[in-house]
Amino acid sequence: MPELLFIVVPIIIVVFCLLAYYSHLQAKKRREALAAWAQQRGWRFAPGHDSRWDRRYSQFSCFTQGHSRYAYNLLDGALQLGGESRPCTVGDYTYKVTSGSGKNRRTTTYSFSFLLVELPYVGLPQLAVRPEGFFDGLASLVGFDDIDFESEEFSRKFHVKSSDKRFAYDLLHPRMMEFMLASAPPTFEIERGVFCLQGANSCWELSEIEQEVNWCKHWFGLWPPHLLADLQSRSAN
Repeated sequence: MPELLFIVVPIIIVVFCLLAYYSHLQAKKRREALAAWAQQRGWRFAPGHDSRWDRRYSQFSCFTQGHSRYAYNLLDGALQLGGESRPCTVGDYTYKVTSGSGKNRRTTTYSFSFLLVELPYVGLPQLAVRPEGFFDGLASLVGFDDIDFESEEFSRKFHVKSSDKRFAYDLLHPRMMEFMLASAPPTFEIERGVFCLQGANSCWELSEIEQEVNWCKHWFGLWPPHLLADLQSRSAN
């Protein structure tokens, strides 16, 4: 048995080191691709860690979970909204969750990508949209319902909450609902004048970043003129 351990343990260590090195190379390759993508589009790329993100955007729960939180691989550019250029940031985020104690203490690291757009409107209503889940259906049975729309298919597939139902109805008009049904976006929110699109528990590949940026361009392009005019009027007062 001891002889077997002398063989198995070194093999496990070598495999672990090879996997770590491969992960390092993949991360380096992705950073280089992100830098090239940013340069081609006139965006800025900052690969370093930003541990202030959870304070800057504390309105979004995805940035306040766990501990040892920071944003990194930040791509800063702009998107068009209502004919105006608005600051946009795409990046990665990581945090750790520790559970148990003593010998059972365990720490798990989570990472995901996000896209933020700073919106120019004062007093912009809160909005949260995510794919409808199984427990949402159960919650609706006991009175915890979300906003329903004329499109039954849209109401079945998306869970929508807003501080202003009129705003939600104006923004999520028939053409917008058709676009969202066809494109199946991930969870997104508007809170304190910031739009946040959150990926799942993994970081986007370059093709996915391109896809999400293009999705946002299209989504913002579908904001109705009368709603934009109303928001601009409110902000000017």
